[in-house]
Amino acid sequence: MPCLNLSTNVSLDGVDTSAILSETTKTVAKLIGKPEAYVMIVLKGSVPMSFGGTEQPAAYGELVSIGGLNPDVNKKLSAAIASILETKLSVPKSRFFLKFYDTKVHRTQEYAQCLHALHQQ
Repeated sequence: MPCLNLSTNVSLDGVDTSAILSETTKTVAKLIGKPEAYVMIVLKGSVPMSFGGTEQPAAYGELVSIGGLNPDVNKKLSAAIASILETKLSVPKSRFFLKFYDTKVHRTQEYAQCLHALHQQ
């Protein structure tokens, strides 16, 4: 089951979080190749966060999946999620960081890859 944890310093008061969760679920499912019914999205707002020494709108995410991740998919996921955050929460793509964990590898050899949305443009 893919699980995407997103944290942002942006307040979610008055934000249509259902639209964010729905769009993100569809995006993750499509790009990873898993049914939407298996995708979990966790969205936390108003998290104290600094990026580049400022507290301007920013976001951090971790996506864990059993298979379905690879460098090409990760680039597409990073760009798509950054776009959602920019559109829905006004978080610039350059202030979003996403970390990937593919647990298909042996437990002792966890594969982790970090991508920064800025480098995906």
